[in-house]
Amino acid sequence: MSDVAAVTQLVSKHEALRQEIKKVIVGQDEVVEQVLLSIFSGGHALLIGVPGLAKTLLVNTVAEALGLKFKRIQFTPDLMPSDILGSEILDQNREFKFIKGPIFANIILADEINRTPPKTQAALLEAMQERAVTVAGNHYKLDLPYFVLATQNPIEQEGTYPLPEAQLDRFMFAINLDYPSFSEEVEVVKTTTSGDTATVNPLFTSEEIIRYQQLIRRVPVADNVVEYAVTLVGKTRPKSQAAPEIVKNYIDWGAGPRASQNLILGAKSHAALHGKFSPDIADVQKVATGILRHRLIKNYKAEAEGLSIEEIIKSLF
Repeated sequence: MSDVAAVTQLVSKHEALRQEIKKVIVGQDEVVEQVLLSIFSGGHALLIGVPGLAKTLLVNTVAEALGLKFKRIQFTPDLMPSDILGSEILDQNREFKFIKGPIFANIILADEINRTPPKTQAALLEAMQERAVTVAGNHYKLDLPYFVLATQNPIEQEGTYPLPEAQLDRFMFAINLDYPSFSEEVEVVKTTTSGDTATVNPLFTSEEIIRYQQLIRRVPVADNVVEYAVTLVGKTRPKSQAAPEIVKNYIDWGAGPRASQNLILGAKSHAALHGKFSPDIADVQKVATGILRHRLIKNYKAEAEGLSIEEIIKSLF
């Protein structure tokens, strides 16, 4: 199949996938869109929202609709790295045998990732970056495709361990979930308090998803779009000459090169999923907020003046 035909097929499969997810998830179109962008780009996503906004249900539904192996890890203060990665045990022949942990799946839901200490959070780093795990000197490759979709509650500070910047940078998107609108909430209450349960049909296979990820990487990008993405990231760095006044005044640290890579990958995905054969500057802007949100660190002045990261990012376009 030619790449042009493959993009056309991807558009219709993407639409069918959205409809399948809508059977269970009411509203949250923007959130679903960004989760799917992250998956087709081969990245990881961090879902940030208060309790009860169906973060876990969303990830579960996406995994079902994609037909992938799914594991949920509930992060708690006493969780150890071996609880995630797996550990070696002595079998009846007194030989060490490796028992795989829940990290060995295609989609990992890292629930309440900020509830566990840094040493356990860090157990995910190698898996997220290298798609592999090292335990007791042995290197184990993870099955592809592989995604970590983590959830985090922004309002609870008691007994939480904020994610270090190096770990946040591993997530392609940070996605904010908002309260549903009145009509959406009415719909949620009606569907979840009746006896009907929707069945989600798997629409993809692992091989198909890998093929679409490779297709998206082959999407050509004009030089001016790449330069726009790199310039945009350059503007977020307060010590850079390109930085506008708003960044110099309100930002302590800007985004690194991984942000530029993700902006182009995200723009390619956004273009392909909407039937375009090459991304333009509008595609970069469409994904910029989700990709840059967790990579900029505001200073105390921005906090004091109530300036949000989103407003700062929008001013850079």
